[in-house]
Amino acid sequence: MMRRIERRMNSHQIKDFTHYVRYLQENVPEVEALFKELLIGVTKFFRDNEAFDSFKKHLLPMLRQKPDGSLVRVWTPGCSTGEEAYSVAITLLECLDALAPERYLKVQIFATDINAEGIDFARAGFYPENIAADVTPERLRRYFTKVEGGYQIRKELRDLVVFAPHNLNKDAPFTRLDVLVCRNLLIYLSAELQRNLLPVFHYALNPNGLLFLGPSENLTGFQDLFAPLDVKWKISRRMEGAASLPRLLNFPSGLSRLPSIPTVAATSSGLGGTRKDGPFAILVQKALLRYFAPPAVVVNPKGEILFVNGRTGRYLEPAPGLSNLNIFEMVRDDMRFELSGAIHQASTTHADVVVDGMKLATDTGFQLVRLSVKYMTDPEHLQGLMLVAFEEQAPPRKVRPGKVNLLSADLSRDAAVAAMEKELHYTKQRLQMTIEEMESSLEELKSTNEELQSANEELQSTNEEAMTNKEEMQSMNEELLTLNLQYASKTEELSQAANDMKNLLDATEIATIFLNNDLLIKRFTPSIGRIFKLVASDVGRSITDFANNLRYDNLAGDVQHVIDRLVTIETNIQTTTGEWYAMRILPYRTLDNYINGAVITFNDITQLKDLEGSLQASTSFAESIVETVREPMIVLNQDLQVVMISGAFAEHYRLSVAEAKGQSLTELNNGAWNLPPLRRLLTNLLSDKSEEFDNVPLQVKLPELGPRQVLVYGRRLLSHGSQMTSVLLGVSDAPAQAPT
Repeated sequence: MMRRIERRMNSHQIKDFTHYVRYLQENVPEVEALFKELLIGVTKFFRDNEAFDSFKKHLLPMLRQKPDGSLVRVWTPGCSTGEEAYSVAITLLECLDALAPERYLKVQIFATDINAEGIDFARAGFYPENIAADVTPERLRRYFTKVEGGYQIRKELRDLVVFAPHNLNKDAPFTRLDVLVCRNLLIYLSAELQRNLLPVFHYALNPNGLLFLGPSENLTGFQDLFAPLDVKWKISRRMEGAASLPRLLNFPSGLSRLPSIPTVAATSSGLGGTRKDGPFAILVQKALLRYFAPPAVVVNPKGEILFVNGRTGRYLEPAPGLSNLNIFEMVRDDMRFELSGAIHQASTTHADVVVDGMKLATDTGFQLVRLSVKYMTDPEHLQGLMLVAFEEQAPPRKVRPGKVNLLSADLSRDAAVAAMEKELHYTKQRLQMTIEEMESSLEELKSTNEELQSANEELQSTNEEAMTNKEEMQSMNEELLTLNLQYASKTEELSQAANDMKNLLDATEIATIFLNNDLLIKRFTPSIGRIFKLVASDVGRSITDFANNLRYDNLAGDVQHVIDRLVTIETNIQTTTGEWYAMRILPYRTLDNYINGAVITFNDITQLKDLEGSLQASTSFAESIVETVREPMIVLNQDLQVVMISGAFAEHYRLSVAEAKGQSLTELNNGAWNLPPLRRLLTNLLSDKSEEFDNVPLQVKLPELGPRQVLVYGRRLLSHGSQMTSVLLGVSDAPAQAPT
């Protein structure tokens, strides 16, 4: 603690503690900063994995004994930034998974800490990426969501834990607990506070409840309250019976009902703060001078000594054991009863109390003492405190050495009787006061009990309504979850379909544009950029707003015609830069057969057009060659139809060139060329079953020319870049044979 204070002092370049105290008094933000500095927030997920494994092993049997549908209540005080609370929640969920489906249990976890900022951090449920070193990958997948910069606690885990600020030293504990996890907190507390807290933990736990402490903490002195289950990892079971009343009464939470009263730390003249009207010691001294001059002390209703004036050693002495500045512990036995009653009476009635004739034993006899208790109401900062003064009434009377009786032997019988009667009267008065206080307390307890019962009924009613609302919300949440899953599935299907469609359109490289019924652009493919200069932000604009490079002026009119008449328009269009496109405009039909616009596609046929032109040029060139050659020849396609015919062939066999084109070879000259040997030669040549043939003699019977002996030859012609095959057939008259 001193190191942390010195660190704050060094940050402000302050070397002296007195100066730093003054700096604290003048700067409230520094007080808050020092408070945060003194808090120790060292924590992580599943700190000591073996400890949590042992905790899980002992937790399962306890959960199996819980009735089905019951509530498991857990408290994790000193949760810091929430890692340990979530670790306990994860362990509980894993245990419940092991019990399912034979047993269903509800879980409620209270996670508290004195540091409000740590509580806010825990509520947010966001942790850095380095928690992966402490949390297994399986737990990360199930209970966390990976987000940018770290991990987010999932809602199903977050809903189990209720985070709240809580001071173990002042606030009442949570009760009816099945599990209490308080690891590595007690080691930072004083021994006295530890002794006060452990009975409270016992009180807060249900019978056989589990207490899970840190490995450096122990239950020394409280073995009657907790039975150890794992000595190494400090897991214990609450034993039957209740903590003793004195132990529980020592816990400060019971004082929360008393008025707010300054404490020793806040009002002493050491490191305490200053009051509004000046140092606290000066205020007390002024009050002493105003009321008393003899030895005196200032106490609060609990008897804690806040200030000492004069020599009080004759009346007060330190109690054996640890330092304790409580006047009830320090007062001498001769005065204990009267002092306790006077302080109690002054605290209750807010009036001054004077007790005369108290006998204080001395070495030489006894001393009569007047005890005065002044309930202070002025100044404002001392309200509620009491000034206790000790005043000697007469010098002590001498007695012979060795005498131990408090009353001197030479006192008269009447004086002794008077003293005894006075003591009896005081005792009766004290007894009556005690009875009245008990009756008053009993009435207050009855009233409080009735109020608590009423409040409990209201809470039960509210709880039932909340449970009903929660069940309805859970039902609605399940329905929403089902719908959400369905929507997610549909969304995934739509996304997949959209991706397939996009990849299909991109793969075809066909320029496509989708329009609605008002000719507004709905979608387009990247290839459309060769025709229309469109960007993504142009979606929603009219197609008529954009120029194009088509030599086509009625695009919008044709699109509207397609939408109105539900027809398809196909045409070849040339651009201003010389490219050719096969344009198709067709209606856009939905799955319900509803017309919702039009689709325009532009298929690039520039190469096809170039090939077509080249083919036409080649054909014209070949025809000109064939027509001018002097030998009879004819070009046939795969179906033996005439593609080209030379002028010599037409003239020699008396045919019309125009009429012969397109006719089958078997139809020429009224079927004169329908010769089986010739058909066989041509068919084999076309099917690549035989080589080219030369000078094959045939007998042809021509209608007008009569029978002729001819020689035929054939060549297979293969078009470049095509599988189409044609045949060149040449015919010549066979030479006349010489007479034999």
